[in-house]
Amino acid sequence: MNLIKKVSAAQTARPLNRYAMIMAVACIMPVYSHAQSNVTSDTSSVVQNQVGDVNHSQMQGMDHSKMKDMDHSQMQGMDHSKTKKTSPSKSHGKTKTMDHRKTKKMDHSQMQGMDHSKMKEMDHSRMQGMDQSKMKGMDHSQMQGMDHSKMKEMDHSQMQGMGHGQMQGMDMGAMMKSMQGGAPPPGARDPDGYSDGLALGHMPGMDMADDTIYSQVLIDRVEMFRSSGNHGQALDAQAWIGGDVDKLWFKIDGEREEGKLGATRTEALWNHAIATYWGLQTGVRHDFGDGPGRTWAALGVQGLAPYWFEVQATAYVGQGGRTALRFEPEYDLLLTQRLILQPNMKVNLYGKNDPERGIGSGLSDMEAGLRLRYEFSRKFAPYVGVVYNRKFGDTASFARAVGKPASETRLVGGVRVWF
Repeated sequence: MNLIKKVSAAQTARPLNRYAMIMAVACIMPVYSHAQSNVTSDTSSVVQNQVGDVNHSQMQGMDHSKMKDMDHSQMQGMDHSKTKKTSPSKSHGKTKTMDHRKTKKMDHSQMQGMDHSKMKEMDHSRMQGMDQSKMKGMDHSQMQGMDHSKMKEMDHSQMQGMGHGQMQGMDMGAMMKSMQGGAPPPGARDPDGYSDGLALGHMPGMDMADDTIYSQVLIDRVEMFRSSGNHGQALDAQAWIGGDVDKLWFKIDGEREEGKLGATRTEALWNHAIATYWGLQTGVRHDFGDGPGRTWAALGVQGLAPYWFEVQATAYVGQGGRTALRFEPEYDLLLTQRLILQPNMKVNLYGKNDPERGIGSGLSDMEAGLRLRYEFSRKFAPYVGVVYNRKFGDTASFARAVGKPASETRLVGGVRVWF
């Protein structure tokens, strides 16, 4: 009976002991929680005191852009330049809601490893506390990477203090005198006081090339000829004097047969350059020998045609309504640098008959020659050759009437000289 009472008492005591333990734990929890709060607060204050000595300027390679969930807008008054070494993972990992607008003493230029070129879309105009008016002396031309061509919509007219309107009426002469040192002294030899009495004039050796006068005499052919019926001498020469654009030109072409002067022409022309290697020639022509003299007005061209053909083509108008046309092409074929074969041709046409000089209308006469010369120098070259003469139409009839052949072949020899 007593044993049964003890067992019953033990079973009754167990629930009471359990309730007592639950009550004790409930009383202890508030005390433990308050103690943990004090410990955490003390630890946080210690960490913050240590963070105050962290030097962020020595934290190389730190990329703030990768610090997620950090609100820098709440970091008020934080001077990163005074923070000393600490572990980035212990300090920045938990800094949330930082307000950069209130970071007044932060020197971002000392933060090594920061790539400022990637700081896009930053609006400096909204950075509170920045006095734009004090940004004087800033040389924007030294700011590398700035594309000034993209600075659109800038209204320069609003740049205060520029005063473009005040530049009106400015005495540039007075400004130049001021820059040169003021007015000349009373005893200056020249009114401006700076030329020292020197005036503009000719400077030897400083002439332009087109102002220089040149000249040349070319005896293209001075030769002796012999045919089956006669013999004689012939001359074809020209000379000029002038500059690159305008020249005075003289020509002579004639022959002497059996001791008598044959048909000879002389020309005095003004040559004006009209293109590369080409000149327009105008002047007068006079014929003499072998009949009465004739005078003509001349107009033609002379120059170097494509493929190096030298060409003379001249039209003439004479007394009594006479007209004439003369065409002379020639070509130098270089067999060697000194041995040159020269074919040439002369063709004469007339508008009307002139029996006194033995000239018929239309195609009057033609001469075709082939000469081989050897140039001992460019200025002296003897030659030999063969020339074929032929008269046509009334001109041939006039020749036969006086006992001359209408055509003949001549052997020639002479010299070509120029200086």
